[in-house]
This record gives sequence, C-alpha cells and structure tokens, in this order.
Amino acid sequence: MATKFAAIPWRVGQRSALRQALESSLKRLQAERVDLYQIHWSLPLLDDRAWLRAMADAVREGLVGAVGVSNYGPTRLRAAHRRLTDLGIPLATNQIEYSLLQRKPERSGLVELCRELDVTVIAYSPLAQGMLTGKYAPGRPPPGIRRLRYQRFLSRLPALIATLTQLGADHGGKTPAQVALNWLIAHGTVPIPGAKNADQAQHNAGAVGWSLTPDQVQALDQLRR
Repeated sequence: MATKFAAIPWRVGQRSALRQALESSLKRLQAERVDLYQIHWSLPLLDDRAWLRAMADAVREGLVGAVGVSNYGPTRLRAAHRRLTDLGIPLATNQIEYSLLQRKPERSGLVELCRELDVTVIAYSPLAQGMLTGKYAPGRPPPGIRRLRYQRFLSRLPALIATLTQLGADHGGKTPAQVALNWLIAHGTVPIPGAKNADQAQHNAGAVGWSLTPDQVQALDQLRR
C-alpha cells in the first residue's frame, strides 16, 4: 500500500504538516501503517528538508515502511538521498514518468543515478496514456489533450507498434502493451499501469512471468532513439 504527501507551498518547512497528512491518510485507509510514503513532486523553490525529517520519524515509529519521492530530477534526488542517509533512512523509490515514448529520464541521467543510489524507479504512464497499446494510429488519434501531446509521435507509432507486436508473437502472443511493460521491467523499474476494470488489470499482469531477451531489449532501446 502506497500513498503520497502533497508538497504544496503553504506546507513548506512544516514538519507537522507531513505528519498530519500521513495520519489523515491512515485514518481514511483504515490502516496502522503504509508500506511506502512518497513526497509528491519536486518544486525548485520548495525546501523538503523538514518533510524528509518527518518521513524518517514516521519510519522509526512504524507508521511508514519505506520512504520515496516522486518526480525528483537528478539534483534533488541526490540531495534527498544524502539527507535521508544522514538520518539513517534509505531512500527507496522515485516515481517518474517513463516509457518507450518518454525517455527523458534516460537522457538526463536520472535512471542511471537511481541505479547508482539503489533507488527503485516506479514508472508511471508506462503505456504513454494508451499510446503503446495499439489503440491509436495516425488515423485514430487519442482524444483531448493527449492528441496534442502525442501528435509528433503519431506518424512513427505504427512502426513501433508493429515491432512490439512481433516481439510479443515471439513470446506466445503477448500484446504490444505487455511487451512495453516488460521492457520497463527489463530496465529494473516497477511500472504501474492504470486499470479501469478487472480485465485491464488481468491484461497488465500478462507483462510478468516472462522476459524479453537482451537482444530484444536492445532493439527496442535503439528503435525509439
């Protein structure tokens, strides 16, 4: 069970704000502890030191199993890791947007830094908001703001989906989405695809229990680049 603390400006420097938010979450969840508690977002002008100290206190008191952050870039991640280490608490996770269509965490060095610091990457939007499922194409663009965001990818999407489909066929008929998720797992991340119903959850689960070969992983790496 995981949840987050909203790093909003009026909570800056308030160690008690995190504790109050955590206790409120535990009450709503009807739980005595949460396995993972994360600081959500990293805003350049917000100092997170008080919140990190409060997170460490919560771990010592048994209210939190592990401490994580979300959307932290390399500089803020390294600083948070150092501060928590000084408090005797490991930084467990960094939840970031990462997929075959979102490779910025690789280009910035963030993924490699997470490996160096032994911080697990939790990949949100691992299917690029449905773009990697095969549902969309140049003649079938996604609706709303997603259409604008992914417009530049649409012309190249069929080739990528075709490759995912072929790789899936090599593994007993896995779907493009399952291959895309398995690619993230091969890179040592924990992808968290959304599911609106039981069928979607079951389909997502088809991404585990098998592995792309190293050559296949490399082929996908190079194809997107």
